[in-house]
Amino acid sequence: MNTTRIVCFGEVLARLSAPNGEMLLQSPRLDVCIGGAEANVAVSLARFGHDATVASALPANALGRAAHDRLRGLGVDTRGIAFRPGRMGLYFLTPGAVTRPSEIIYDRAGSVFANSGPQDYDWPALLDGAGWLHISGVTPAVGPQAAQAVLAAARHAKDAGIRVSFDGNYRASMWAEQGYDGAAILHELIGYADIAFADQRDIALVLQRPELAAPERRADAAAAAFATFPRLGALTATVRVQHSIGHHHLAATLHTRGAEYSASPVAVDGIVDRIGTGDAYAAGVLHGMLQGWAYNDILEFGLAAAALKHSIAGDFNLASAEQVQAARQGAFDVRR
Repeated sequence: MNTTRIVCFGEVLARLSAPNGEMLLQSPRLDVCIGGAEANVAVSLARFGHDATVASALPANALGRAAHDRLRGLGVDTRGIAFRPGRMGLYFLTPGAVTRPSEIIYDRAGSVFANSGPQDYDWPALLDGAGWLHISGVTPAVGPQAAQAVLAAARHAKDAGIRVSFDGNYRASMWAEQGYDGAAILHELIGYADIAFADQRDIALVLQRPELAAPERRADAAAAAFATFPRLGALTATVRVQHSIGHHHLAATLHTRGAEYSASPVAVDGIVDRIGTGDAYAAGVLHGMLQGWAYNDILEFGLAAAALKHSIAGDFNLASAEQVQAARQGAFDVRR
């Protein structure tokens, strides 16, 4: 197993969900789990056997401690998490069913993480010995302080020769609360990336070229991204076709500066939980890259990880690498 340390920087959240089949607060109870885009990637990488660290800020109270302990219990290195006075970032989920799509309400403004700026993170220490930094576009959408913190992390990684993985994770509702679309900040962040998890819509936004947003322009968008960002070596994303709330087809593409790869669609039926599937894909791709696999194998493993996550409740993909490989090979018999 590759022993490269991966540091994942972002907000750790508490997710409060309506019970399946119910609208939010239809009955007076909520199901609670821990999540957050970057933490999701760290958990999955730890389950795959990697040295994964979460760098973040949590409230110095029972909620923050519970989130910390959940991550640590799943094998994530939590020494990069600071505890400070303040509140926990939350989001509320109404799971979709039949013809009703899922809905998310964010409650993250003024959280401990949102109020932590670049002065609150010792990046030389946090990234010491790391081979990768994983960040996402959701962090600058949290607020100005978080935006400056993630930019500082990316700049230090670049200067230290640490590779950067960037997931677009565009959150339109969060950017709308800030009064702008975030294109300039996201443009700078993707400029530090060695690999970007982004589709043609993300590239159209950061380059301010709306004509690239159409699905058939994915290859053109990739070419434009490579022409704009000299550090970028790979660009990858899933392709989702939704036939109903519980029945999707999921495929994936990966572009490098010299080639294009694709993974055939996988049928995803009887979806248990769609949240975190993009993070499962990112972790699967990073796992394959850390293993030194060929791009076709990297893409297929990432897609299998994303598809498998649809069967697991909560934000985290709790599957092992062996379980992902079994799913990739279509092994459906009861394992005894």
